[in-house]
Amino acid sequence: MSPLEPTNIEAPEYFHKVVDCQWACPAHTPVPEYIRLIAQGRHADAYMVNWKSNVFPGILGRTCDRPCEPACRRGRVDEEPVAICRLKRVAADNKGDVAARMPQPPKKRIGKKVACIGAGPASMTVARDLAPLGYDVTVYDADAKAGGMIRSQIPRFRLPESVIDEEMGFITALGPRMRLNRRVDSLAALLRRDYDAIFVGTGAPRGRDLDIPGRAEAAANVHIGIDWLANVSFGHVDTIGKRVIVLGGGNTAMDCCRTSRRLGGGEVKVIVRSGYDEMKASPWEKEDAQHEGIPILNYLVPKAFTHADGRLTGVTFEKVAPVVDEQGRRRLEPTGEPDEHHECDDVLVAIGQENSFPWIERDIGLDFDKWGMPVVDETTFQSTHPRVFFGGDAAFGPKNIIWAVAHGHEAAISIDHHCRGADLRLRPPPGVRVSSQKMGIHEWSYDNDVSPEDRQKVPLLPLAEALGDVKAEVELGFDDPRSWAETQRCLNCDVQTVFTRTLCIECDACVDICPTDCITFTVNGDEAELRPRLKAPATNPDQALYVSSTLPTGRVLVKDEDVCLHCGLCAERCPTGAWDMQKTLVEMSHAGGCAR
Repeated sequence: MSPLEPTNIEAPEYFHKVVDCQWACPAHTPVPEYIRLIAQGRHADAYMVNWKSNVFPGILGRTCDRPCEPACRRGRVDEEPVAICRLKRVAADNKGDVAARMPQPPKKRIGKKVACIGAGPASMTVARDLAPLGYDVTVYDADAKAGGMIRSQIPRFRLPESVIDEEMGFITALGPRMRLNRRVDSLAALLRRDYDAIFVGTGAPRGRDLDIPGRAEAAANVHIGIDWLANVSFGHVDTIGKRVIVLGGGNTAMDCCRTSRRLGGGEVKVIVRSGYDEMKASPWEKEDAQHEGIPILNYLVPKAFTHADGRLTGVTFEKVAPVVDEQGRRRLEPTGEPDEHHECDDVLVAIGQENSFPWIERDIGLDFDKWGMPVVDETTFQSTHPRVFFGGDAAFGPKNIIWAVAHGHEAAISIDHHCRGADLRLRPPPGVRVSSQKMGIHEWSYDNDVSPEDRQKVPLLPLAEALGDVKAEVELGFDDPRSWAETQRCLNCDVQTVFTRTLCIECDACVDICPTDCITFTVNGDEAELRPRLKAPATNPDQALYVSSTLPTGRVLVKDEDVCLHCGLCAERCPTGAWDMQKTLVEMSHAGGCAR
């Protein structure tokens, strides 16, 4: 292996590689930018930065699966990442009236019509992106209000309806025609109308059932989880039996068990076939359930529903254990121990969701794969029918809200290109702005002190009060002192060290002052040989080293980005200005061809 090639650390690509939280977010929200705005008390500005990219800051600030947080670089130098998701809620809760800052409905239409089927996050994102451009957008949904699974499947104690109404209202104010209480029963019929494009964002509306002995006999007390949650949300169900078993280990199961506790379930259990760590539920969702006194029992596979006189009496389970075979594949095998029987009055089945397209005819030129899913291009979101596009769970199966938003943005770009006769594969580039943060010899336009604070805990409603009201929001959100303290934990990863080789005199002052020893001047070499001989050995092979071109002494500068705090001390100490701190603001482009 040859010595490492020089990395041009003055190129914009260098910045893109290190703002890990932004690139981990499917909607590519500029996270450090809005966190700094919150720290400055500019909550409305922070909200609008979010709204442009992720569309639903108030909703996501309470419910997001947080793909950005595992990528947060604070987790490399601390035990916990920045509470990015909960800071998003801070911006939403404190933004004030932002109606005047929203785009206005277009004064004239461009003569193109788009139908969105479903009023969930993907479809509403398409409507938000296309309506201001002059498209005549019509949104169809079987429910009375927009929101889709956001409204029907997420309990009100996690997401108040007022938050949904407000953020859906920002989109409906842009002028899409909302055809609510209107189920689409035939895609062929819609195609015969004069729509230039149709977007399908109907989600994964069918919960998986469990076909085991006793299912038919106990049917009155065995409920499909997502259907039951929808009935609770719409006020059709307000009670449940005292003893409840929830089958499944995902976030829907956590919502089911916590809702059961609020509707009269005094003894609620979650029973899962997998191990605790293998459960699909987010770690914080499991913690919230256990905080409310709900045990999670693992490695139990349901064998039969027991019943007497037409009523459910319990569930019989087989005990299993994980086994790894010679090829390293992991599977569950029966332990041979006696079956376990758990008595209950009701069972909620939350073992997964499936797509359902009975309303899409199979003779209209739209292909489906062997699993019954539409064949969809992963870049353009176009189906095999050129006028039909998919997004969200309807495109590639169940995922989450932020992915649905990202799909909506990309599909809107494709629909715009399709209607304008442009190449769907030509995606508009992001807007990139690079600016030095230097204001003086030792002064920066951002707060470069690194806070030693631990991650702030979100205050909760007292347990008895929370369990007494199915609509009482459990998480109270950060107050001002907590939110400010949490913002200070951000390492400002979009403010990056930029090194100018021609200005360096190789005095090693930056090496001496670096608090994490991430800078080394040394002779170049093979990566495997170079990593251990840096001032602080670079032990994370997933993070590339940054290497300068050869300096006058024959050495190179090597920076281990893995442990850099972006504190700017190297730039403050440098006597020649060879180091600078430059901020890169990347704004993703949406339909219309530019970052909005």
